[in-house]
Amino acid sequence: MFTGIIETLATIENITDEGTNKHFVLSSNLTHELKVDQSLAHNGVCLTVVNINGNQYTVTAIKETLERTSMKHWKVGQLVNLERCMPANGRFDGHVVQGHVDTTAICKSIVDENGSWKYWFTYTTNDMTVEKGSITVNGTSLTVVDSLLNEFSVAIIPYTYENTVFNTLKVGDEVNIEFDIIGKYVARLLNHQL
Repeated sequence: MFTGIIETLATIENITDEGTNKHFVLSSNLTHELKVDQSLAHNGVCLTVVNINGNQYTVTAIKETLERTSMKHWKVGQLVNLERCMPANGRFDGHVVQGHVDTTAICKSIVDENGSWKYWFTYTTNDMTVEKGSITVNGTSLTVVDSLLNEFSVAIIPYTYENTVFNTLKVGDEVNIEFDIIGKYVARLLNHQL
């Protein structure tokens, strides 16, 4: 389980194909603290560390993961958000994040609000957001500002802008979205009662 509080960034150093899988080699200032078999969220995608070599480590994405996430578009040199799993005795600063991406969304607009930024995203699934509810965008725990049908906005403060991949996002970019787990369970229960 994760909380959506980004610890640091990683740089994609190499990408190789093996059948329908892709192996991603990344470098990060966290590499020396990692171990093989450890779960690590990359832009909100929970992946297993399969190899460590110096300051670089490797994770593998299967076809299902590539199809459901923005990983299919990742490029060498790209930065990604990193978060390790929350320890059992850790402080819970974000919200419950599973690292299981529900869908992707497209960045529709970025509005400079003179001290913060408002990012608008559109998506095509039947999932819903609620104003002041939680949402995870590229692994970052955020609060929904505006909630419309298949569209929502979030406000990004300077600290988040400077310490996550939000400062690299452009209009038209694809991001990973994980909707609030509590909202997903409530929607599922209501759908089964209808």
